[in-house]
Amino acid sequence: MVRSIRHARACLRVIPGLGMAATLLVATPGAAMAGPRPVDSAAAIDRQGLQRALGDLIAAGMPGVYTAVRDGRDRWAGAAGVADLDTGRPVQPWMRHRVGSVTKTFVAVAVLQQVKKGTIELDAPIGRYMADLVPGERGQKITVRMLLNHTSGINDHILGAFPSVRQGSLQSLEDNRFRTFRPEELVAFGLAEPPTGEPGAKSVYSNTNYVLAGILLKRVTGQEPERYITRNVIRPAGLENTYFPRTPYIVGPHSKAYDHFNGLLPELRDFSVYDMSWLGTAGSMISTVDDLNHFFRLLFIGRVLDPAEMREMLTTVPAHDQWGAPMGDYGLGIYAMDTPCGRFWLHSGGVWGMGTYAFSTLDGKRQFSLGINRLRWSETDENGAPRPHPVDGALVDVLLTGLCGGKQTAAKSADAWKPTFVTDFRIKR
Repeated sequence: MVRSIRHARACLRVIPGLGMAATLLVATPGAAMAGPRPVDSAAAIDRQGLQRALGDLIAAGMPGVYTAVRDGRDRWAGAAGVADLDTGRPVQPWMRHRVGSVTKTFVAVAVLQQVKKGTIELDAPIGRYMADLVPGERGQKITVRMLLNHTSGINDHILGAFPSVRQGSLQSLEDNRFRTFRPEELVAFGLAEPPTGEPGAKSVYSNTNYVLAGILLKRVTGQEPERYITRNVIRPAGLENTYFPRTPYIVGPHSKAYDHFNGLLPELRDFSVYDMSWLGTAGSMISTVDDLNHFFRLLFIGRVLDPAEMREMLTTVPAHDQWGAPMGDYGLGIYAMDTPCGRFWLHSGGVWGMGTYAFSTLDGKRQFSLGINRLRWSETDENGAPRPHPVDGALVDVLLTGLCGGKQTAAKSADAWKPTFVTDFRIKR
């Protein structure tokens, strides 16, 4: 029983970026990367290298992967593997995909639109807007900005939504497959957990912050936040395959979503049919890799936000996961990662069985987005730590080739970039 509980804790980790919170990797730059530098503008799209890297990722154990990269007017999209392990149906680059916490970038844009209009003040206490949900001194200390950069001190709501994890079981994940959570329920779960720190003290990633940001949007616009974001962020950007789901089903061509939670489940299980209200405005959006590239390009060439709001978005603080491990520099719904070929801005996302990355350079010239249809691929040891897996290195190769261009550049740079994979997604108990 003790090992079972330890194993369950190891299977759901709330960290920055991947829908369940967070990102698949946190980059640790080597000594050769002293401070951020611009991305090499001469980097080209290495089509052959990318297709090879995708194939290597499939050989390492990933069922399917789809990706798109653009550099100026040059564009490429590719895929490898299968969308359905039973039928062998292949994945395609245009497949729709649950993008998890990449949703947070869209939510932050929507809030910043309202900041420009004067209906929201970034440094106003959230008690001004939501005293009924976050009452008293806490609501007066926490500001809107603190929600968006995760410095609020509000803990994540995931344990409240999936309580069986506390007993070392994932049964509540199956029990809640078709359950619809109200945003206020999720907020109550997060507030019931011990605070991650004093408001403003440090950035600790928490999905509850962006559930609150969605409620804030509803109160100042009079619209459901998903509807407001669709009308004022998604549609103006011309994103034809990006939407918030109204049912547990993904509409349009899509892959299945495979997970076995680091071996806690006896075999891979498909989670593509799932009510995503457990994340809501923190991570329920569906999109494609091409739509994400298009949106991030528009964002960084100044077509989405005005300069003043964009400066606020890119003002970062050192961010941490719930164990105190650094996860990069987090702004408002976006964060920065230093790579061997320079600094990229991104968000990542992950839900049960699906993971996503969306990267852009600061000048908007290069974008790279990737989706995978399996998460938590590593088994765990007796202490609940994930064991090394071939997928780890293969995914690094895909990312380096997509971000940095030619495979020769990526290979030479790999020794200077030591990413730490976080594939277990443990929920802190």
